[in-house]
Amino acid sequence: MEDNKEDRKSEIYSKRVRAGRRTYFFDIKSTRGNDFYLTITESKKRFTDDGFYYEKHKIFLYKEDFNKFMEALNEAVNHVKQDLMPDFDFAQFDGREEETEETPAADDELKWD
Repeated sequence: MEDNKEDRKSEIYSKRVRAGRRTYFFDIKSTRGNDFYLTITESKKRFTDDGFYYEKHKIFLYKEDFNKFMEALNEAVNHVKQDLMPDFDFAQFDGREEETEETPAADDELKWD
C-alpha cells in the first residue's frame, strides 16, 4: 500500500486515450533522482464467469530513447498509411478528441500499477 502511494507521488502527467475495448495511458513519472521517464500502458477489460479483470501491458520509455522510439513509431505508422493501406481514409478517425483525456496523474480514478 505504501509503495502505491509513493508511486503516485512520482507521477507528473497522465493522458488517457480510450480506444474501443482498450484504454491507453501515457504517464510521465519521475525517479528519486529527479529524472523523468514515460510509461505507456495498454489496458483491456476481460470478462470471466466471476466478473472482470484488466489485462495490461506496459512499456517503460527512458529519455535517452525518446527520439529513437518516436522515429521508429512514425516510420512504422507511415509505412502502414503510405505503403500498405494508401487508399484507406485514416482521416475518419480524426476529431475523436472526446476519447482522450488529460488528467492530473494523482486524480486518475482508473489508474493502477
